[in-house]
Amino acid sequence: MNKSRNRKNKNNAPAKGATWSGMIPVDDTALAVTDTGGSGIPVLYLNGQFATQGYWRRVIAELGPGWRHITYDERARGKSRRSADYSFEAAVRDVDAVLAARGVDRAVVAGWSYGAFVGAHWAHRNPSRALGAVLVEGAQPYDWLDEAMEARIRKLFRRMGWFLPLLRPTGLAPRMNAEQMAATNIELGKLARESELAPVLDAITVPVRYVVASGASLGSKGDEQERIRAALDAVTARNPNIKISAKVPSNHDAILKKDYAAVAKAIQDTTPLTRTPN
Repeated sequence: MNKSRNRKNKNNAPAKGATWSGMIPVDDTALAVTDTGGSGIPVLYLNGQFATQGYWRRVIAELGPGWRHITYDERARGKSRRSADYSFEAAVRDVDAVLAARGVDRAVVAGWSYGAFVGAHWAHRNPSRALGAVLVEGAQPYDWLDEAMEARIRKLFRRMGWFLPLLRPTGLAPRMNAEQMAATNIELGKLARESELAPVLDAITVPVRYVVASGASLGSKGDEQERIRAALDAVTARNPNIKISAKVPSNHDAILKKDYAAVAKAIQDTTPLTRTPN
């Protein structure tokens, strides 16, 4: 049963100034959701692949109470329950489920890493509902997955498998097994291919702002991450709706912690009421 820390109005939105938190049933699972409510522009935050909604707290604090902030844990992450379906398509469907449950029709989507891919696909499929999209260190079209990389991913998660159960009670690891985690990572590699992702980005008709880091990410080697980021040059050249808002000094994993102000500014720049002139 959903629990609210404050009262709700008849449209299922929190009363002005109230924050709602609870579980939203979706398919065979339930997602832990927090909604600050209010009359501000809604922003739906989409997490990294195995991260939780708490990663966005600095961005939310920087934007302040003039916005309506909606966060949630993906399936088997954080406080959300397990599922039989951890596919990317399920992740995109969950965006609609959360928005519908909270009575929100139009929103800005802000996604980091895996969440950036979810946000890009959702904005592409819902041009009348997406006010804009902020894509942080993700959704960059690049063919980084080959047979060797796939084997490397499976090996990495097999090695991690023995201590994952120890981390789950702390919330630092999802309630997924090593094979499920590897499968979602490999699926993402396929979705990142130029032939798969570039057409999605080229067709987006709403304002999109990228925030990219400078350092490496966990598991990357050499200049892999910089080569992936460089793929955005062709994206921005083809689609005038897409711009790089900032390239910040931190790395992939620390960007929401260290460069939250740049992410907040990118969110402001996507919306019609707050966007700065081009």
